[in-house]
Amino acid sequence: MDLKYTSLLLKESSSACLLCSGKPCSSACEKGVDCGSILYSLRFENNSGAFAKANSNTACLTCTDVKCEKACLKGKITGSVKINDTVSALLQLSPDSTELKDGVVESSYKDISLETTFCGVKFENPFLLSSSVVASNYDMIAKSFDEGWAGVAFKTIGNFVPEEVSPRFATLQKESDGFVGFKNIEQISDHTLEENIDFIKRLKLNYPTKVIIASIMGRDEQEWEMLAHLMQEAGADIIECNFSCPHMAAHGLGSDVGQNPDLVSSYTKAVRRGTDLPILAKMTPNVGNMEIPAIAAMESGADGLAAINTIKSVLNVDLDSFISQPQVGSYTSVGGYSGKAVKPIALRFIHDMKKCEKTTDAPISGMGGIESWRDAAEFITLGCGTVQVTTSVMQYGYGIIHDMIDGMKRYLAKYNYTSIDQIVGKALPTIVSTDSLDRKTKQFPKFIRENCVGCGRCVTSCYDGGHQALTQGEDLKPRLNKNCVGCQLCVLVCPAKAIVPGPRN
Repeated sequence: MDLKYTSLLLKESSSACLLCSGKPCSSACEKGVDCGSILYSLRFENNSGAFAKANSNTACLTCTDVKCEKACLKGKITGSVKINDTVSALLQLSPDSTELKDGVVESSYKDISLETTFCGVKFENPFLLSSSVVASNYDMIAKSFDEGWAGVAFKTIGNFVPEEVSPRFATLQKESDGFVGFKNIEQISDHTLEENIDFIKRLKLNYPTKVIIASIMGRDEQEWEMLAHLMQEAGADIIECNFSCPHMAAHGLGSDVGQNPDLVSSYTKAVRRGTDLPILAKMTPNVGNMEIPAIAAMESGADGLAAINTIKSVLNVDLDSFISQPQVGSYTSVGGYSGKAVKPIALRFIHDMKKCEKTTDAPISGMGGIESWRDAAEFITLGCGTVQVTTSVMQYGYGIIHDMIDGMKRYLAKYNYTSIDQIVGKALPTIVSTDSLDRKTKQFPKFIRENCVGCGRCVTSCYDGGHQALTQGEDLKPRLNKNCVGCQLCVLVCPAKAIVPGPRN
């Protein structure tokens, strides 16, 4: 095993892992190595946490029978994960290696606090479930609280129960990843108003320190006011106004509201009449300028914002039937797009609202493609006080919270932060207008020739999609010529990580 490719091995092995709930690989190890948990941490970008787990039992370095790999259920599909090679490579890293750069490797971070106060409400950590199927009844939410989630935005409650379709989900796939993007055509809660009120009451009774955000949707001002009042009586801590669902069956609901600043204003005022709890206005990304409805909400009584909801989408077209997914009989409809693919769009909207003079001080609960602690940290550094998650939970379960918490604490400890609040908005000053960027200097690529395998990917991409600055030598390794403009496309496409950014000059 060539250790110079360790970072690639860690990523590929953890991506190949099925994340089996029973961890058969761990159960098969007679030496007590929790390899399943190690792979789990690697999958969710908590490499330093995985390193700490591996170092608690170094038996993999001398293992010869690899019972973990024989028990690996991936072996029944395309071949077992290289568990022993992966853990052994992890064990041979030094604590200051590139692969562990984002967090401390020690397990002690007792002085790190993830507690935060958002809209006047105390959260034990910034991680919440967003208003969706993952937060739709008592038992589900209770389980999430037991796992460690700080709060939940309850699946949107209305004064009506929608009639749903089947199926209602579909995914966008790329290569082996089946969840690059996710589409749903599900509407608000399929429980009655009375059932939802009972769920909230019982949750507050049994989990008094957890935060309940009641997401609501009315059909007119009277319903918005009434629902807000009932949610406060039930024990909710915050009211979230769903101005953003993109696929309600009836017109005048969801994103139809969020695209109309006048409706946002009138409905926010109605909610304010019904409650004195903090109000969040949940924004739709199906607009060009999110600041306009956000300003309307804040000027009409909202205390903060939530963004983004899902993006209107047509996911694909089956070229045999010419029907898009999810296929309901012989049809589908425009639905909401979520998952990792929407994160850059969500971050852009968050940035825009934090840079807008009239919304810069508005607390924002961010969401849109958050899968790991790193994703969450990016939202927080752009100004979010809390973050919300759905699609990743649908794919991996509530247990992702453990590495979210552990990874975030290790990151904060690495850079000597003691509180999550210390990184809120830290990235905002680094995003400037395009005319403010340095156009006088360039950063050319640097080649790590001992890592190059001679595949020629960089040469092909540079010639066909760049500036024809690379040629392939007799040794099959790239040669740089004077045409290079420093675009660094070659850095991005190199599968062996043999090209890195050089110095700027």
